[in-house]
Amino acid sequence: MSAAAGRRTFDLDDVRIHALTWGDPSAPLALCLHGYPDTAWTWRHLAPRLADAGYYAVAPFTRGYGPSAIPRNGDLSVGALVADALDLVSLVESDDAVLIGHDWGAITANSIAAMHDSPFRRIVALAVPPLGCLTPARGRLIEQIPQILLQSVNSWYVMVNQLPVVPEKVFDRMTALLWRVWSPGYDASVDLRYLAESVQDAAQRSAVIGYYRSFARPHRLSDRHAAFQNYVLAPPQQPSLQLHGLSDGCLRPQLFDAVRGRLPRGSRIVPVSGAGHFLHLEQPEVVGDVISEYISG
Repeated sequence: MSAAAGRRTFDLDDVRIHALTWGDPSAPLALCLHGYPDTAWTWRHLAPRLADAGYYAVAPFTRGYGPSAIPRNGDLSVGALVADALDLVSLVESDDAVLIGHDWGAITANSIAAMHDSPFRRIVALAVPPLGCLTPARGRLIEQIPQILLQSVNSWYVMVNQLPVVPEKVFDRMTALLWRVWSPGYDASVDLRYLAESVQDAAQRSAVIGYYRSFARPHRLSDRHAAFQNYVLAPPQQPSLQLHGLSDGCLRPQLFDAVRGRLPRGSRIVPVSGAGHFLHLEQPEVVGDVISEYISG
């Protein structure tokens, strides 16, 4: 499937973005955003299916991931990722676009779902629920403390990525470990090969790790990116489809229970058995069926 992908370059305000493409450029856009530690090739199963269904599937290598550029101002914030997604849909000039994101792509998608004027007809997020729905519900803080503590154990890598120098030095070993832990039993050799092709030098490793550093300490944000950053922890306004693997070793599946009842009407939460964090790669047919049904509804 991946051999059929095309290539396209987009010059945005502060960064040049390269993307894989499938389908007719005049068709409605399906923008597919990858996460960490992954690349645009993560959509190699879903994107051809979207193209067959009449979409123009565009999967960018998000800023900092080669062959896309590292932004000149060093801005790797979610606000910048939101701006990139909005600029891409504007450049493609699609009036009936859908947005699908995984991991950091899901954080971006959920942030856009918090906007009152999202340009996307449907929004799909994989593996990460809306962060604005994860604040402890009033009167339930005590009962939610165990889940918060358990997730903090799973999130050790976030703290490691705050350290100087060390994450860059252990990047290859650490990312291979995360794939094994996050999706137990999945053979990630192809995905790690794509990652090695995308992240080839120290500057690119620092950019990829910089997503986590920027999230903890956002800086260098333009006024526009700062405004978009405010949506990261805002409650969603637009309905969305939320999918997660029941064997996810990254974000505990119980976190999705915490957002039930806090999503806009019309939203769906779909657990996927036999899958971990990279559920769209582990169960491509199941995930493809659910997404296809949702975006065509």
